[in-house]
Amino acid sequence: MHGPQMDRATKDASATAWALAARGGDPEAAERFVRALHGDVLRYVTYLSGDPQTAHDLTQDTFARAFGSLHRYEGRASARTWLLSIARRAVVDSLRRAAVRPRIADTTDWQTVVEGTQPRGLPGFEDGVALLDLLETLPDERREAFLLTQVVGLSYEEAAGFAGCPVGTVRSRVSRARAALGRLLDEAEAASTLVA
Repeated sequence: MHGPQMDRATKDASATAWALAARGGDPEAAERFVRALHGDVLRYVTYLSGDPQTAHDLTQDTFARAFGSLHRYEGRASARTWLLSIARRAVVDSLRRAAVRPRIADTTDWQTVVEGTQPRGLPGFEDGVALLDLLETLPDERREAFLLTQVVGLSYEEAAGFAGCPVGTVRSRVSRARAALGRLLDEAEAASTLVA
C-alpha cells in the first residue's frame, strides 16, 4: 500500500486500537476514537440520509449506540467499518421513524444546516447542495457504494464487506453511480449554459 491507502490503514488501525482500549475503560482512548471517526460518520450519515438537518443527531446516535455495544466489539472488523454499520442502522431507523410522522421543512434552517455541515473537499456550498440533490436520484445500493468508496474512503473490498456483497458488485454500483452523476452534471451544465 502507498500514500492515502497506507495513511487510511494506519488511521483505521489506530481507531481500532482506541476502540478496544475504550472498551477496557480508558476515557482518553474513547475520546480519541470519537475524534478519529467523527468526520467519517458525519459525512456518511449526511449523504446516506439525504437530510443534513438530522446529520449531527444521527452522528451522536451512532456513537451512543457504539458505546452502548462497545463491550461486544472484538476488533474483527476495523472500528471504522463497525461504526459505519451502526451508522447505517441509525439512518435506517431514523428514516423509518420519519416515514410514520409528517415532516415540516423550514428552508432557511435547512440551508443554514447544510452550510454548517458542508463536507470538506467539496468546492463550495452550492456544489455540496447540488451533490446532495444528485445523490438522492441514485438507487439506494448505488448511492451507498458511492458514498462508502468515494466520500468515506473505504476500499472496494471494505465496502463489499460492509454492504454484504461481492467486490465486483460494489465496483459495478460505483461505476454506474459515477456514470449517472456524470450524465446529470452534464445535463445541469447544459441547462445553465442555455439560461446564461
